Amino acid sequence: MPVPCPAAPAGKRKNQSEFERQAIEAGASVGLGRVATTDGGSRGKQAKSVRTRRGRGGPTRPAFNRRKMETGLRMFLRGLGPVVSRRDLRETPRLVTRAFSDELLAGYLQDGHPLLEPLLDAPPEALVVVRGVRFVSVCRHHLLPFQGSASVAYLPDSRMAGFSSVARLVDTLARRLQLQEELSEQILDRLEESLAPRGSACLLEATHQCMTCRGARQRDSRVATLRLRGIFTKDRGLRREVVSLLQAPPGAGWEAR
Repeated sequence: MPVPCPAAPAGKRKNQSEFERQAIEAGASVGLGRVATTDGGSRGKQAKSVRTRRGRGGPTRPAFNRRKMETGLRMFLRGLGPVVSRRDLRETPRLVTRAFSDELLAGYLQDGHPLLEPLLDAPPEALVVVRGVRFVSVCRHHLLPFQGSASVAYLPDSRMAGFSSVARLVDTLARRLQLQEELSEQILDRLEESLAPRGSACLLEATHQCMTCRGARQRDSRVATLRLRGIFTKDRGLRREVVSLLQAPPGAGWEAR
């Protein structure tokens, strides 16, 4: 059921939760205006709760409820109290909602279970390594970004995928609420489900704002996670080879071993 416009007088509001009522009051108390519409339309119009988007090759996925996101942000700003100036905060809930919906968490709007599409060509008898894939994600504990690079390797059996599809897979899975160690596992899960390789490996290295801006406040710290599966966990020679390739500096190849 559509939710009545938050701008309506208090005595005429219907079907409105206590949470929404408090958030509307919060927005008014810090001069943040009304709740914007889901599709970014002008304030004061009826807010839609759900839209849909179609990911690359994936099924239609429900979009975020931007009205609720903006409502929560207004409550958050109210909780900061009078120490925060009301000036220039009117558009903050809308801008933050757009940043998370359209960019930082856009991976949720793609295929909920992304897979790699195998190529028709027979795979070569060679190790495939895709290095230096830049990614941005959001720590699900602190809602702060972490960003870095991913290197993914696999030894094909009967199927392989295009190099760009590996990069898209990393980006889709990263743009969600994540933990770095789980992100590497999810990448390998999709890789194995799609291609069933003889072995797979993933190295992620990232800078976490929850470490650089808070907590330990180690500005230059980076976190590396390495996951190996299949033949790379059994054959020591192949393990050394794939790890050396994953860790090699940009531009280096097999000669970096």
